[in-house]
Amino acid sequence: MKTFKLFISLITFLTIGHLSFAQENSVMVGGAPMYPSKNIIENAVNSKDHTTLVAAVKAAGLVETLSGPGPFTVFAPTNKAFDKLPKGTVETLVKPESKAMLTGILTYHVVSGKMSAADLMKAIADGGGKATLTTVAGGTLTAMQKGKKIELTDAKGGVATVTIPDVNQSNGVIHVIDTVLMP
Repeated sequence: MKTFKLFISLITFLTIGHLSFAQENSVMVGGAPMYPSKNIIENAVNSKDHTTLVAAVKAAGLVETLSGPGPFTVFAPTNKAFDKLPKGTVETLVKPESKAMLTGILTYHVVSGKMSAADLMKAIADGGGKATLTTVAGGTLTAMQKGKKIELTDAKGGVATVTIPDVNQSNGVIHVIDTVLMP
């Protein structure tokens, strides 16, 4: 009986310890914890702030890719970022006939490899105040530091600010941004 109680106590301790460890390492995004042990898609589907992005990723057929081993650095626009686009843009982009365009826009938000905010800041410093990032889509983003934040400038001159950096994933990192980047 003592062995059984000891076993139960040990299991309880390990479970609570594991949950505390997982909670300490998670970042809250869109009202949900983002766990470093889950991949980009497994975490993104839980964020209330990224429902438009998740729907777009599904429409573009990128779920399998972003669930893959990566690593990826994803600049993830919020629902509010998509709301800044001209009326009807999102609805048009998620139509099957717009899949190629949608895929191009979404992959413009992805850089191969894992770049933390510190890595981005170092690249900016090494580049004399600017860092050029090549996206999976083949385009470029220009990263700059503004105060303590990182800003990204797209090919059309649009600027997005990283609002939540370093949301670590099992297959990379997400940096939440406030504007959709356009190739």
